[in-house]
Formats: sequence, C-alpha cells, structure tokens
Amino acid sequence: MTDSYIGEEPAEHRRFARYLTALETVAETDEAKLVAAVLRDEDATMAQSAIVRHIDHRAARLLADPRFTAWAHTLTGVIAERDFLTRRLQEWILLRAITLGETWAPEELTTASDWCQHTAATGQAATSPEALILLAEHGRTRRVRNAATRGLQHPAHPS
Repeated sequence: MTDSYIGEEPAEHRRFARYLTALETVAETDEAKLVAAVLRDEDATMAQSAIVRHIDHRAARLLADPRFTAWAHTLTGVIAERDFLTRRLQEWILLRAITLGETWAPEELTTASDWCQHTAATGQAATSPEALILLAEHGRTRRVRNAATRGLQHPAHPS
C-alpha cells in the first residue's frame, strides 16, 4: 500500500459508517423510516450489513425490555422482503423467549442458524439450562456443542 491510498475510503464505506451512526442515534419513532431508507441504498449488501448490525445491537439492548415486541413487530414490516434480516429478527425473538423463560420449541433452536445457536450457547443472551442441554447434545457445530457444555458446567447465573 502506498501513501496515496491512505485516507481514500470508498464511498460505500463512508455511507456504511454514516448509516451506523444514524441508526445508533435515531429516535424510536423514526427508526422504521430510517431502516427503510438505508435498505434503499444502491449497495444492497452494504445496506443489509448495516441493518443486521443495527438489529443485533438494538435487540440485545431490548432483549428483556417490554418494548421489544412492539419494536420487532414494527421492524418486521420494514424488512419483510429481506429473508436474511427477517430470519435474524426471528432468531432474536427466539432468544428472547429462551431468555425470559417463555414458550419455545426445541426444533426452533436446533434448526436455527449457527449464529443463533452460538449466541445462545455462549450466554450472549441469558440462556436456560434446557437450551444449553439441547445445544450440548444437538448443536449443529462442535463449537456450539462445546460452548453449551461449558455453559452447563460453569453457569454464569446459578439458580
């Protein structure tokens, strides 16, 4: 790399950074409108990447918050045409159910993405012993199975 390339950031990188900043600071009332605007960017991959990062940050912050359900419902309407984003939001809904001890089906977790299984197994979302047992036995990857086993051996929050 030569000095002439330093500071020459591609336009999509600058837009990505601006989108992340805007998404971090957007008022709840304007969030859906901003997400829709980002998704109209000409670089669909970059836009989707910004939105998935936003979903991950926002969902993690709202996981135990009663506002989560309304937020997820609103966002679902905006991202409905985007399969990856829709799946990520659905997996956050599953992680919330597991975290709060609500009803969830084992097959939802065993068929979830590697990301979701790993998030649940590593305690990035407070995970129930039932979920850890299921993932220790039926997690898709060795990494998930091992993380779940460790979670069972060394619970972060003993009952």
